[in-house]
Amino acid sequence: MAFYNKLSEVSAVSYPRLVAWRFRVKLHRIFSFHSYVTNSGSYYTYVLADEDGYKMEMTVYGDYENFKGFEEEEEKWVEIFRVKVDRSGPGFQAVNSPFKLIGTRDTQVRLINPPVNDRVFIDFKNIHAIPHMSSKERNHPIDTMGVVFNTEARFDLATPMMVFYIRDNIQIKCVATGEQAYAFWDGLEKMGRGQVIVALKMWRIRKHWNCSGPDDLSLETEGEISDFRFNPRLSEVEHFRQSLLNSDPYVKKYGVESLV
Repeated sequence: MAFYNKLSEVSAVSYPRLVAWRFRVKLHRIFSFHSYVTNSGSYYTYVLADEDGYKMEMTVYGDYENFKGFEEEEEKWVEIFRVKVDRSGPGFQAVNSPFKLIGTRDTQVRLINPPVNDRVFIDFKNIHAIPHMSSKERNHPIDTMGVVFNTEARFDLATPMMVFYIRDNIQIKCVATGEQAYAFWDGLEKMGRGQVIVALKMWRIRKHWNCSGPDDLSLETEGEISDFRFNPRLSEVEHFRQSLLNSDPYVKKYGVESLV
């Protein structure tokens, strides 16, 4: 049986001397980006999750043949060999890890079939916890969910926006921008007229100064990192749905659509 390193094993002790890393991970999220430092790209960042749920970024700064097609394999399990390790930089990061992986032309990536398991590795945070998160915690995107209401499309702006709120007895403002604004609008229209639960994957918490009271918080898309699903058939979402039907006056009055 093949031996695999865990992402959590990457540490200050092993970095950067150990180079023969061998990981078995799920491609949890894949997004492209453009380097404004070198004015080049598009490049890809892969958010990886191992079997323990530990996450780490892997960035590929070249159009390498060995990575061709893998940008279309989100949520698939892969083996990764001969990958470099580097320290994470300052500022907003897709995951909370002090290290990141760098894919090179020598890195080997192979699909695993059948998959190791069917875990989705979405770590839902209750929206009640968001106001109590520290500035350090807000430096990473979060997963959360709520019932969608009070939607407003602002497609006439230079950057199109879809503004909406989600609730779980309390409410929080959310903003999808660019192509994701159109995708949110189209997806919501297809769900019909009932109340819909949306699961937000890797959205950024924004803090807005308020001179007359506590600072306002909102959830916003962060480039191509962020994603969403309407009424996904997940056990956590079904539990959330049943809880709302018993506790939230708004949901008890209007109901909520079944999962799809």
